[in-house]
Amino acid sequence: MSIYREEQRKKAIELRDEIFKDPGDGMFRGKKRDFVLNDPILNLWAGIRDDAVEYFKKNDIPWWYGAEEEPTGHLLSSQVSCLNHLYFLRQRIDLSTAVLKNIDNRIKTPIIIDNGFVEFEVIGKKNYLNEKSHTRGANSTSVDAVMVGEKEDGKNILVLIEWKYTESYDTENKYKPERYNNYNPLLEEQNCPIGTDDFESLYFEPFYQLMRQTLLGWKMVEANEYNCDEYIHLHIIPTKNRDLKQKITSPKMTGSDMSDAWKKVLADKNKYKVFSPEELFNSLEQENDAQSLLKYLNLRYWN
Repeated sequence: MSIYREEQRKKAIELRDEIFKDPGDGMFRGKKRDFVLNDPILNLWAGIRDDAVEYFKKNDIPWWYGAEEEPTGHLLSSQVSCLNHLYFLRQRIDLSTAVLKNIDNRIKTPIIIDNGFVEFEVIGKKNYLNEKSHTRGANSTSVDAVMVGEKEDGKNILVLIEWKYTESYDTENKYKPERYNNYNPLLEEQNCPIGTDDFESLYFEPFYQLMRQTLLGWKMVEANEYNCDEYIHLHIIPTKNRDLKQKITSPKMTGSDMSDAWKKVLADKNKYKVFSPEELFNSLEQENDAQSLLKYLNLRYWN
């Protein structure tokens, strides 16, 4: 277990009674765990709880290690963290505008997609990557969340958001025929946004996931989804998760840290940005209606 993950596990247990009023010892992978809530629904912030559950049900999106129609009780779930941070923005044009302007100052207003300003577990309208499955949230390349902003020039930009919490990765080569037969032909295309000839170096997490999501964003824009003419790929990583941020898992990739190594293989480095959750939300500090959410996020995740 990584140092950061162990720190967050201990913190979650310490805060369990204060925030959730739940004794823990919920089931995860067949065992009772002190960092898993007995009542999983409490893992979602009260301000989004019922609506988020209904959204997943309506869109047939599976929960990560959750029951059929409820989230996991695992307090370190990045899926839950993503929802706790972003779901509230779905119906708030003011807060969505502030966040998008913080991401790219060319954006003037958010665009409604999927009946809100944020869409979750996005896989694209078509199976652009020729994968065996094309199902939201399971067995196909997906992005945790998507937002769309209208720029000053009147055109739209697709914002892909990959949310991390306590994840870290070992050096494991995933270069297998059933995978490279899918993705290498896309990497070979002339306009591919990933500019390296050493394809095998991309098949190590988290680069493998970043590669697939980059290809997805590129193809979604090519297909003019959401009327977008460009995309930007965000990696949301807590500042203290150095196990993820500093380790370069691919032996042939080089850089000062993970994000620097990834930027080196991109044709346009500006299409990839790393934010901590606090940095993503720093434009909301003066928004009165966001204070209840920010207080919760600060206590549970940021402090």
